[in-house]
Amino acid sequence: MPTPGSLPQPRAMMKTLSSGNCTLSVPAKNSYRMVVLGASRVGKSSIVSRFLNGRFEDQYTPTIEDFHRKVYNIRGDMYQLDILDTSGNHPFPAMRRLSILTGDVFILVFSLDNRESFDEVKRLQKQILEVKSCLKNKTKEVAELPMVICGNKNDHGELCRQVPTTEAELLVSGDGNCAYFEVSAKKNTNVDEMFYVLFSMAKLPHEMSPALHRKISVQYGDAFHPRPFCMRRVKDMDAYGMVSPFARRPSVNSDLKYIKAKVLREGQARERDKCTIQ
Repeated sequence: MPTPGSLPQPRAMMKTLSSGNCTLSVPAKNSYRMVVLGASRVGKSSIVSRFLNGRFEDQYTPTIEDFHRKVYNIRGDMYQLDILDTSGNHPFPAMRRLSILTGDVFILVFSLDNRESFDEVKRLQKQILEVKSCLKNKTKEVAELPMVICGNKNDHGELCRQVPTTEAELLVSGDGNCAYFEVSAKKNTNVDEMFYVLFSMAKLPHEMSPALHRKISVQYGDAFHPRPFCMRRVKDMDAYGMVSPFARRPSVNSDLKYIKAKVLREGQARERDKCTIQ
């Protein structure tokens, strides 16, 4: 099974989370951030909803920026995955740049029936590579950049298609850390497979994929599985996942401090103006 280690060690330890009589805390080295980017109305939030709770909402609600957190107990090891579901309008370019700087894995979503949304994904991919390259040069990190290009709404049929599969596949050609999937969040087609491949590229446990762990509710987790998240008592158990209902997005200030600390930690503080948030 893949083990964490190829991604940069993320921000500070997660705040403790209580479930019944059990308190959770996740080591910083097992905490990661997934950033979901793309144009408006392409289904970013629908994909996130499928990942978190297996549901699809027909009603469209514009996203400003949504933050979610999922915690896992995989054979006694605790993991934390923060999910940043970004706005398609990106009214604040500096915020989007900060989201990229602090992200560990990325999902870029476009709609197969919307050519402009595909062009936006191409711009986003280029921006991510540029921003991360700038940061990588300063920190001297050797981490890879796991990314999935996701063509959503493949349930609409070929008559509605505006982006050929062969053209979309060119975006990931020759990059072992970038994969392309055509999915339907509505029909739940290829969504689980997409996350499985993304976590594999990131060298994270396969069990973080939606179909490969048992979903536990914070309200009833103790009732069904006594002390399921107490690390010392679950070495013989399998994989569990729980969406944290108390999660709040870290402040902009804390994200900036995280990036600054990463740069200074490696003694690469010179020429910081080239990586400024602007």
